[in-house]
Amino acid sequence: MSAVPVVVLVGPMGVGKSTVGRLLAERLGLGYRDTDDDIVAAEGRTIAVILVDESESAFRAIEKRAVRAALAEHEGVLALGGGAILDDGTRALLAGHQVVYLSMDVEEAVRRIGLNVARPLLAVNPRKQWRELMEARRHLYEGVATAVVPTDDRTPDEVADKILAVLADRAMDEYIAHDSTNGRNQLVIGCGWSSVPRYGDAE
Repeated sequence: MSAVPVVVLVGPMGVGKSTVGRLLAERLGLGYRDTDDDIVAAEGRTIAVILVDESESAFRAIEKRAVRAALAEHEGVLALGGGAILDDGTRALLAGHQVVYLSMDVEEAVRRIGLNVARPLLAVNPRKQWRELMEARRHLYEGVATAVVPTDDRTPDEVADKILAVLADRAMDEYIAHDSTNGRNQLVIGCGWSSVPRYGDAE
């Protein structure tokens, strides 16, 4: 049986996938892996340099290969690059996996990263371009996600806590669903994983 990550983190640049992912992996006693790091190691170039040297479509092809490998090999916490979900094939690879979309609004992005022009995709008008990127990508993040965790006004530790709650609810859903197939329980409770629950919006 192939390896399956416990959880895959997706979300925009600057949302904190790497920081939260490492915290989550430490709490779960599992390994952490980032496909951006995999790409840099394999290519011997930074993501920014690859995007400048290659077309974006060429980079997405490289990224899809990295995602495919990580999904097959890694059993811990996996984080994907901010634009990975743009590729149809990459989105298809995520089907059946537990995917958490870490969201934030533009003001939170300004506070965290200043929308600096060092990022190739935000080189002209960072605030406007970031907003346009999110308008184009939000439905794609939500489309692959099995849960959405807003990160606005939360510390990385608080975000990790929310993701742990997602994992606990998922485990409970699977446990009760398994019991029901054996005739021991006909009631399935939990977070209703077939939908996309948002954690922390109405607490």
